[in-house]
Amino acid sequence: MELIVLAKAAVMGIVEGLTEFLPISSTGHLILAGALLGMDDAKAKLFDIAIQTGAILAVIIVYWQKIRDTITDLPHKKQAQQFALNVAIAFFPAVVLGLLFGKAIKAHLFTPVVVASAFIIGGVIILWAERRQTRADTAPRILSVDAMRWTDALKVGLVQCLAMIPGTSRSGATIIGGMLLGLSRKAATDFSFFLAIPTLIGAGVYSLYKERALLSAADVPMFAVGLVFSFLSAWLCIRWLLRYIATHTFAGFAWYRIAFGIVVLVTAWTGVVTWAD
Repeated sequence: MELIVLAKAAVMGIVEGLTEFLPISSTGHLILAGALLGMDDAKAKLFDIAIQTGAILAVIIVYWQKIRDTITDLPHKKQAQQFALNVAIAFFPAVVLGLLFGKAIKAHLFTPVVVASAFIIGGVIILWAERRQTRADTAPRILSVDAMRWTDALKVGLVQCLAMIPGTSRSGATIIGGMLLGLSRKAATDFSFFLAIPTLIGAGVYSLYKERALLSAADVPMFAVGLVFSFLSAWLCIRWLLRYIATHTFAGFAWYRIAFGIVVLVTAWTGVVTWAD
């Protein structure tokens, strides 16, 4: 396989890892990067989904202590059972709605106006959510994922479904949605990461199985490089984000989203990027 193809796979892996867990939409950035690199055919879109596995591995490693403790305590501790149940409950709505409406969404919502609108509206909502958290009458009531009830998890899971709209951002929907539902910035971010594990693994396995005819042994090096760079960049990004939110708000990401929404419109209007799936 040509080195240029592997280099492109590495760049796409870095883009995936850096944007998957920030509230800025990895899908939008992968579409833009893929168009600029010439990786925008059917196999490339499958590649984008497959390399999410690398990013998920980074989440598992960063949160391994909590994951291990939950698995160990699951048979006999109510707190571990409740946490595992919460993740399952939050995961369920995306499965149902994804299977029911996934094809329709890809067919009708991958347009410049929809993607740009999702970026810009999402940015405005982030600014509102951050301002809301600073008010005394709307201060967070849930400071840890272990304090969440199953109803809280269900609400976050329903909000996650908004991420099926291209440009919304799965992490953005769950983090900011969680904050609006009463979770602290830290609790919402932590739960978003845990919820990403079954959500992205499920989406990756389903897509790979459905589009398996597009794959061949010759693609292994490209996918392997993408996975490795996705893992490394995601690991660095997650560790940085957890430190960042301890002393900062998400307002900077909101302004970035608004600016990127304008970029979407400009690149679509000039024909630089085809914002379609």
